Amino acid sequence: MKTTFRRALLALSVVLFAAACGDDADPAVQATTTTAAADVPTAIVSLSPTSTEVLFAIGAGDQVVAVDDQSNHPEDAPITDLSGYQPNLEAIVSYEPDLVVVSSSDPAIVDGLESLGIDVVIHEAAVELDDVYDQIEELGELTGHLPEATALVEDMRVSIEAIAAGAGDRSLTAYWELDPTYYSVTGNTFIGTLLSIVGINSIADDAQDSSDYPQLSAEFIVAADPDLILLADTKCCGQTLETVAARDGWGRMKAVTDGHVIALDDDVASRWGPRVVELLQVLDEAAAKAAA
Repeated sequence: MKTTFRRALLALSVVLFAAACGDDADPAVQATTTTAAADVPTAIVSLSPTSTEVLFAIGAGDQVVAVDDQSNHPEDAPITDLSGYQPNLEAIVSYEPDLVVVSSSDPAIVDGLESLGIDVVIHEAAVELDDVYDQIEELGELTGHLPEATALVEDMRVSIEAIAAGAGDRSLTAYWELDPTYYSVTGNTFIGTLLSIVGINSIADDAQDSSDYPQLSAEFIVAADPDLILLADTKCCGQTLETVAARDGWGRMKAVTDGHVIALDDDVASRWGPRVVELLQVLDEAAAKAAA
């Protein structure tokens, strides 16, 4: 088996999420081979928390021998001190993998692994839901679990379509907080896509910063007075309703006074695997309460 999955979209991360910038190539899976039984990998190393979640969700967990230090879900994933941010070729090779899944196209690692005859799959940050589905099915194909992957994708599609239908023509505003220095996301991001599904628009769309992951000012956020404040920095940075209310001028914002400051799970909010549905359910419930 010699399959290297390469995306055309390069994602530049701001804290936890990637700001995508693309060329004209198809962002979907570009090369998929039919995996014969003899080619199914038996020693997979995952350096991507999202890919780790996918591998276990499709039933390939028994084939995973090591995951990176951020792959904390599911609990039985064989977590190690391997780093997905600063991958070490020698450390990866020590697990004698026949497939390595990474979230970056760093040539020092990708070329190094391939030169040793180790297959590499590059699954960069999703830009659209179709990217999520493509990645799941790609891993299903490569690991011999395509039926399970296909079923998972179908379940996700059905659940997400139901959430979207339930949201109807709801229209709310929200401030999505990536960290306490006020980095946020616009509607052009993967998170922006999820917000739109449940009828939420990011206030960052009106920011002067041209980045899709702009750093807003406290004054801008307070003046925007969004319906919801969505905290994706609860684990990393200890942010809560109480810490937000204590910020200068924030205690008067309607999201604070009405109790619509939502503490998200950082991990779920920063990954694009099967738990996207879980995130959407949380967002939909919060939006429904804010709209009531």
